[in-house]
Amino acid sequence: MSATEKSLTYKIGGDIEINRLGYGAMQLTGNGVFGEVSDRDNAIEVLKTAVESGVNFIDTAEAYGPKFNESLIADALHPYKQGLVIATKGGFNRPGPNQWVPNGNAEYIKSNIEGSLERLMVDTIDLWQLHRIDPNVDVEETLKPVMEAVDAGKIKYVGLSEVDVEQIERVRKLLPIVSVQNLYNLGERKWEDVLDYTAEQGLAFIPWYPLASGPDKMAERIQHIAQKHEATTAQIALAWLLRRSDNILLIPGTKSVTHLHENLAAANITLSDDEFEALSKQ
Repeated sequence: MSATEKSLTYKIGGDIEINRLGYGAMQLTGNGVFGEVSDRDNAIEVLKTAVESGVNFIDTAEAYGPKFNESLIADALHPYKQGLVIATKGGFNRPGPNQWVPNGNAEYIKSNIEGSLERLMVDTIDLWQLHRIDPNVDVEETLKPVMEAVDAGKIKYVGLSEVDVEQIERVRKLLPIVSVQNLYNLGERKWEDVLDYTAEQGLAFIPWYPLASGPDKMAERIQHIAQKHEATTAQIALAWLLRRSDNILLIPGTKSVTHLHENLAAANITLSDDEFEALSKQ
């Protein structure tokens, strides 16, 4: 199916309609996704430009900074434009730059949720996602404060990240899940079965690291198609994802307003059947 105008929107949970090309705010932090962003004024401009350009889905996390990224988003965009969905995540300790340690302790998860509400300046988080299932903590224990937050109206919808089908089904016995955020792009497709499962089950699939274009052996193929469309390699990578499945929501990140516009322009690229099939061959 071509990436038509109709397929460029998606309803999270069946009722929150968003544009499938969103924005991932992780890069708006210090080196190693740690600390405050170096150029805060530029970061605010990127966020405002994204929303002004039609982005109504922004992905962040307590762990980005940590905490700084959520506060930055609130400083830049609050009071939020009607229809803007800000998804956040919890469940990682950040002892230092580029260090990510899963923490599924219930009290820690509860503090993540309460902190995100405060920093984002919202009464309800539209989409809260568990960064990782902690192998050292029963997922039922991890999700207790999440379920309590849902019951209290503090979280509307819940998602998971880096999970397999068995883990998704285990969690779905506890509470409804509306999205899965796994590593997936043109060159990394180990989660094909999860993507297909989410499409069949009516769940959103949010690829992280969506701009990777694949191994060197694909470079010539991608470049040929990019030249035909007068597009960049990154735009073709995004266009392929939009075409791959209608439940894919994209969150490419950048610190550049110019690159932001380039990424969003990928929505205007329609790959032919032959082009899509050529890119799909690894």
